[in-house]
Amino acid sequence: MVRMPATTARSAETRQNILDAAQRIMAHKGYSAVGINEVLAEASVPKGSFYHYFASKDLFGEALLKSYFEEYLADMDRVLAQPGRSAAERLMDYWQLWRETQSFDECQGKCLAVKLGAEVSDLSESMRLALKEGTDAIVARLEQTIAAGLTDGSVSVEGTPGETAQVLYDMWLGASVMAKIHRSLAPLDTTTAVTRRLLHA
Repeated sequence: MVRMPATTARSAETRQNILDAAQRIMAHKGYSAVGINEVLAEASVPKGSFYHYFASKDLFGEALLKSYFEEYLADMDRVLAQPGRSAAERLMDYWQLWRETQSFDECQGKCLAVKLGAEVSDLSESMRLALKEGTDAIVARLEQTIAAGLTDGSVSVEGTPGETAQVLYDMWLGASVMAKIHRSLAPLDTTTAVTRRLLHA
């Protein structure tokens, strides 16, 4: 096993601390409203050192989203790979976790795709592409699990697994925005019921 030099390891850890701090703040405030110094203060990193870790705020935003989706997809994989449960049960477990995540802070949630999607897609092409890559990976996992549900008989859909996965993800994303607007989980509860009907689960 090759070990990184101590200085390189510390640099990588500090970089990740900055990304983690930015994720916590931007989940509440959005992207444009957050300054670099606020992020550095939250991460306990000296002011003026930002460009040692990131060449620009644009590349920082791209790295932030990639880091977020890496963690999100790892959590999603754990939920969708639970042993001893049908594909339909694993899918509904995932949606339940989504609902719980969006219930934080009076339904303001913690999902950066919900919080930043519309905002940064107009600001940065690299961030838009990072969002596209991350959300495409989510939809691909849903598609695979729906296909597994067709095989184990726990799911039945009218269209293809890919079409159904995309419709479900779009629906949940929209419901999450509405939950933020209404400060209520009602849109997500309605979407849960519709999801069950679409999957015949």
